[in-house]
Amino acid sequence: MNNAPVRTVSDAKRDFYTLHTRPINSIYRRVVDELLVEMHLLSVNVDFAYDPIYALGIVTTFDRFMEGYEPESDKASLFNALCRSVQSSPEQYRSDAEAIKATVTGFSLEDFKAQFENLSEAAYSGGLKGTLAKVASQEKFKYNRPFGIGLYTLLETVADADTLKNKEIFEALLKELTSGLNMSEDKLSKDLELYRSNLEKFAQAQEVMKDMLAAERKKREERRQAAEAKAEEIVESTVASDTETKETGDSAE
Repeated sequence: MNNAPVRTVSDAKRDFYTLHTRPINSIYRRVVDELLVEMHLLSVNVDFAYDPIYALGIVTTFDRFMEGYEPESDKASLFNALCRSVQSSPEQYRSDAEAIKATVTGFSLEDFKAQFENLSEAAYSGGLKGTLAKVASQEKFKYNRPFGIGLYTLLETVADADTLKNKEIFEALLKELTSGLNMSEDKLSKDLELYRSNLEKFAQAQEVMKDMLAAERKKREERRQAAEAKAEEIVESTVASDTETKETGDSAE
Protein backbone atom coordinates (compact mmCIF):
# COMPACT_ATOMS: atom_id res chain seq x y z
CA MET A 1 0.00 0.00 0.00
CA ASN A 2 1.36 3.40 -1.00
CA ASN A 3 1.26 5.80 1.95
CA ALA A 4 3.09 8.62 0.18
CA PRO A 5 1.28 11.97 0.53
CA VAL A 6 -0.72 13.09 -2.48
CA ARG A 7 1.10 15.81 -4.37
CA THR A 8 -0.59 19.20 -4.35
CA VAL A 9 -1.03 21.85 -7.02
CA SER A 10 1.63 23.86 -5.18
CA ASP A 11 4.05 20.93 -5.50
CA ALA A 12 3.43 20.76 -9.25
CA LYS A 13 3.82 24.53 -9.69
CA ARG A 14 7.03 24.56 -7.68
CA ASP A 15 8.46 21.81 -9.87
CA PHE A 16 7.32 23.59 -13.02
CA TYR A 17 9.01 26.88 -12.15
CA THR A 18 12.14 25.04 -11.05
CA LEU A 19 12.33 23.44 -14.48
CA HIS A 20 11.32 26.51 -16.51
CA THR A 21 12.97 29.60 -15.07
CA ARG A 22 12.36 32.12 -17.84
CA PRO A 23 9.42 34.57 -17.67
CA ILE A 24 6.24 33.52 -19.50
CA ASN A 25 4.70 35.98 -21.96
CA SER A 26 1.59 37.58 -20.45
CA ILE A 27 -1.24 36.32 -22.70
CA TYR A 28 0.14 32.78 -22.58
CA ARG A 29 0.65 32.62 -18.81
CA ARG A 30 -2.96 31.70 -18.06
CA VAL A 31 -2.94 28.96 -20.73
CA VAL A 32 0.13 27.36 -19.15
CA ASP A 33 -1.22 27.71 -15.61
CA GLU A 34 -4.63 26.19 -16.42
CA LEU A 35 -3.07 23.31 -18.34
CA LEU A 36 -0.67 22.62 -15.47
CA VAL A 37 -3.48 22.56 -12.89
CA GLU A 38 -5.66 20.35 -15.10
CA MET A 39 -2.87 17.85 -15.75
CA HIS A 40 -1.97 17.74 -12.05
CA LEU A 41 -5.53 17.21 -10.79
CA LEU A 42 -6.04 14.38 -13.26
CA SER A 43 -2.70 12.77 -12.37
CA VAL A 44 -3.71 12.44 -8.71
CA ASN A 45 -7.28 11.27 -9.41
CA VAL A 46 -7.65 7.57 -8.60
CA ASP A 47 -10.09 7.03 -11.48
CA PHE A 48 -7.86 8.61 -14.11
CA ALA A 49 -5.88 6.45 -16.52
CA TYR A 50 -3.42 7.92 -19.01
CA ASP A 51 -4.01 6.91 -22.63
CA PRO A 52 -2.80 8.07 -26.08
CA ILE A 53 -6.01 10.03 -26.81
CA TYR A 54 -5.53 12.02 -23.61
CA ALA A 55 -1.89 12.60 -24.63
CA LEU A 56 -3.04 13.86 -28.04
CA GLY A 57 -5.44 16.26 -26.32
CA ILE A 58 -2.67 17.69 -24.14
CA VAL A 59 -0.25 18.03 -27.05
CA THR A 60 -2.87 19.61 -29.31
CA THR A 61 -4.00 22.07 -26.63
CA PHE A 62 -0.44 23.13 -25.92
CA ASP A 63 0.58 23.46 -29.57
CA ARG A 64 -2.50 25.39 -30.66
CA PHE A 65 -2.71 27.79 -27.75
CA MET A 66 1.05 28.38 -27.69
CA GLU A 67 1.20 29.13 -31.43
CA GLY A 68 3.10 32.33 -32.03
CA TYR A 69 4.86 32.20 -28.66
CA GLU A 70 8.14 34.09 -28.57
CA PRO A 71 10.86 33.19 -28.14
CA GLU A 72 9.98 30.04 -30.09
CA SER A 73 12.86 28.20 -28.40
CA ASP A 74 11.10 28.46 -25.02
CA LYS A 75 8.15 26.29 -26.11
CA ALA A 76 10.07 23.03 -25.71
CA SER A 77 11.15 24.06 -22.21
CA LEU A 78 7.56 24.95 -21.27
CA PHE A 79 6.18 21.62 -22.50
CA ASN A 80 8.96 19.72 -20.79
CA ALA A 81 8.24 21.52 -17.50
CA LEU A 82 4.49 20.86 -17.80
CA CYS A 83 4.95 17.11 -18.24
CA ARG A 84 7.72 16.66 -15.70
CA SER A 85 5.90 18.73 -13.07
CA VAL A 86 3.21 16.00 -13.04
CA GLN A 87 5.92 13.33 -13.05
CA SER A 88 5.39 12.37 -16.69
CA SER A 89 7.59 12.25 -19.78
CA PRO A 90 7.24 14.88 -22.53
CA GLU A 91 8.73 12.38 -24.97
CA GLN A 92 6.00 9.86 -24.15
CA TYR A 93 3.26 12.46 -24.61
CA ARG A 94 4.63 13.49 -28.01
CA SER A 95 5.29 9.92 -29.14
CA ASP A 96 1.87 8.59 -28.07
CA ALA A 97 0.08 11.58 -29.60
CA GLU A 98 1.82 11.14 -32.95
CA ALA A 99 1.25 7.38 -32.94
CA ILE A 100 -2.50 7.53 -32.24
CA LYS A 101 -2.95 10.26 -34.84
CA ALA A 102 -1.04 8.17 -37.38
CA THR A 103 -3.54 5.31 -36.93
CA VAL A 104 -6.26 7.33 -38.68
CA THR A 105 -4.12 8.50 -41.59
CA GLY A 106 -6.01 7.76 -44.78
CA PHE A 107 -9.28 7.00 -42.93
CA SER A 108 -12.60 8.23 -44.25
CA LEU A 109 -15.18 9.40 -41.73
CA GLU A 110 -16.95 6.05 -42.11
CA ASP A 111 -13.69 4.21 -41.38
CA PHE A 112 -13.27 6.32 -38.28
CA LYS A 113 -16.80 5.67 -37.00
CA ALA A 114 -16.26 1.93 -37.51
CA GLN A 115 -13.49 2.07 -34.90
CA PHE A 116 -16.15 2.76 -32.25
CA GLU A 117 -18.24 -0.32 -33.05
CA ASN A 118 -18.18 -3.68 -31.20
CA LEU A 119 -15.60 -2.43 -28.72
CA SER A 120 -16.31 -5.29 -26.31
CA GLU A 121 -14.76 -7.63 -28.86
CA ALA A 122 -11.65 -5.50 -29.39
CA ALA A 123 -10.08 -5.52 -25.92
CA TYR A 124 -6.78 -6.87 -27.20
CA SER A 125 -6.70 -5.07 -30.52
CA GLY A 126 -4.02 -2.57 -31.41
CA GLY A 127 -4.29 0.93 -32.79
CA LEU A 128 -7.19 3.27 -32.15
CA LYS A 129 -9.77 0.51 -31.75
CA GLY A 130 -7.73 -1.15 -29.02
CA THR A 131 -7.33 2.15 -27.18
CA LEU A 132 -11.07 2.84 -27.40
CA ALA A 133 -11.84 -0.70 -26.20
CA LYS A 134 -9.71 -0.16 -23.08
CA VAL A 135 -11.56 3.09 -22.38
CA ALA A 136 -14.95 1.43 -22.87
CA SER A 137 -14.03 -1.44 -20.55
CA GLN A 138 -13.09 0.79 -17.62
CA GLU A 139 -15.71 0.53 -14.90
CA LYS A 140 -15.07 4.08 -13.74
CA PHE A 141 -13.75 5.85 -16.80
CA LYS A 142 -12.67 9.35 -15.80
CA TYR A 143 -13.77 11.50 -18.73
CA ASN A 144 -11.67 14.64 -19.04
CA ARG A 145 -11.44 17.63 -21.34
CA PRO A 146 -8.04 16.70 -22.88
CA PHE A 147 -9.45 13.27 -23.83
CA GLY A 148 -12.35 15.05 -25.55
CA ILE A 149 -9.96 17.35 -27.39
CA GLY A 150 -7.89 14.33 -28.42
CA LEU A 151 -10.99 12.69 -29.91
CA TYR A 152 -11.85 15.92 -31.70
CA THR A 153 -8.30 16.18 -33.09
CA LEU A 154 -8.70 12.70 -34.57
CA LEU A 155 -12.07 13.70 -35.95
CA GLU A 156 -10.56 16.79 -37.57
CA THR A 157 -8.13 14.49 -39.36
CA VAL A 158 -10.86 12.45 -41.06
CA ALA A 159 -13.85 14.81 -41.39
CA ASP A 160 -14.26 17.77 -43.71
CA ALA A 161 -14.73 21.29 -42.38
CA ASP A 162 -18.41 21.45 -43.35
CA THR A 163 -19.22 18.41 -41.20
CA LEU A 164 -17.51 19.96 -38.19
CA LYS A 165 -19.23 23.32 -38.70
CA ASN A 166 -22.75 21.92 -39.12
CA LYS A 167 -24.10 21.84 -35.56
CA GLU A 168 -26.83 19.26 -36.18
CA ILE A 169 -24.56 16.84 -38.05
CA PHE A 170 -21.73 17.38 -35.58
CA GLU A 171 -23.91 16.70 -32.52
CA ALA A 172 -25.30 13.52 -34.12
CA LEU A 173 -21.74 12.39 -34.83
CA LEU A 174 -20.64 12.97 -31.24
CA LYS A 175 -23.61 10.96 -29.99
CA GLU A 176 -22.64 8.08 -32.26
CA LEU A 177 -19.00 8.14 -31.14
CA THR A 178 -19.71 8.33 -27.40
CA SER A 179 -22.47 5.74 -27.25
CA GLY A 180 -20.14 2.84 -26.47
CA LEU A 181 -17.50 4.66 -24.45
CA ASN A 182 -19.23 5.16 -21.08
CA MET A 183 -18.83 8.86 -21.76
CA SER A 184 -21.28 11.74 -21.55
CA GLU A 185 -22.09 13.15 -24.97
CA ASP A 186 -23.31 16.34 -23.28
CA LYS A 187 -20.00 16.90 -21.48
CA LEU A 188 -18.02 16.25 -24.64
CA SER A 189 -20.21 18.57 -26.68
CA LYS A 190 -19.90 21.41 -24.15
CA ASP A 191 -16.13 20.94 -23.82
CA LEU A 192 -15.62 21.04 -27.58
CA GLU A 193 -17.89 24.05 -28.00
CA LEU A 194 -15.84 25.91 -25.39
CA TYR A 195 -12.57 24.68 -26.89
CA ARG A 196 -13.43 25.89 -30.38
CA SER A 197 -14.71 29.20 -29.02
CA ASN A 198 -11.55 29.72 -26.98
CA LEU A 199 -9.36 28.99 -30.00
CA GLU A 200 -11.15 31.75 -31.93
CA LYS A 201 -10.90 34.22 -29.04
CA PHE A 202 -7.25 33.43 -28.45
CA ALA A 203 -6.47 33.91 -32.14
CA GLN A 204 -8.10 37.34 -31.90
CA ALA A 205 -6.07 38.16 -28.78
CA GLN A 206 -2.89 37.11 -30.58
CA GLU A 207 -3.71 39.42 -33.49
CA VAL A 208 -4.31 42.31 -31.08
CA MET A 209 -0.99 41.56 -29.41
CA LYS A 210 0.78 41.44 -32.79
CA ASP A 211 -0.72 44.82 -33.70
CA MET A 212 0.37 46.29 -30.36
CA LEU A 213 3.90 44.95 -30.76
CA ALA A 214 4.08 46.22 -34.34
CA ALA A 215 2.89 49.67 -33.20
CA GLU A 216 5.45 49.66 -30.39
CA ARG A 217 8.22 48.66 -32.80
CA LYS A 218 7.14 51.45 -35.15
CA LYS A 219 7.24 53.97 -32.29
CA ARG A 220 10.69 52.76 -31.23
CA GLU A 221 11.91 53.07 -34.81
CA GLU A 222 10.46 56.57 -35.11
CA ARG A 223 12.11 57.56 -31.81
CA ARG A 224 15.41 56.08 -33.01
CA GLN A 225 15.23 57.95 -36.30
CA ALA A 226 14.31 61.18 -34.50
CA ALA A 227 17.24 60.72 -32.10
CA GLU A 228 19.62 60.05 -34.99
CA ALA A 229 18.34 63.12 -36.84
CA LYS A 230 18.78 65.22 -33.70
CA ALA A 231 22.31 63.88 -33.21
CA GLU A 232 23.15 64.66 -36.84
CA GLU A 233 21.75 68.15 -36.39
CA ILE A 234 23.90 68.70 -33.30
CA VAL A 235 27.00 67.36 -35.07
CA GLU A 236 26.35 69.51 -38.14
CA SER A 237 25.74 72.53 -35.93
CA THR A 238 28.95 71.85 -34.01
CA VAL A 239 30.98 71.42 -37.21
CA ALA A 240 29.49 74.59 -38.66
CA SER A 241 30.28 76.46 -35.46
CA ASP A 242 33.87 75.20 -35.47
CA THR A 243 34.27 76.16 -39.13
CA GLU A 244 32.85 79.61 -38.47
CA THR A 245 35.17 80.12 -35.50
CA LYS A 246 38.17 79.02 -37.58
CA GLU A 247 37.22 81.30 -40.46
CA THR A 248 36.78 84.23 -38.06
CA GLY A 249 40.20 83.52 -36.59
CA ASP A 250 41.80 83.34 -40.03
CA SER A 251 40.23 86.67 -40.99
CA ALA A 252 41.57 88.32 -37.84
CA GLU A 253 45.05 87.24 -38.75
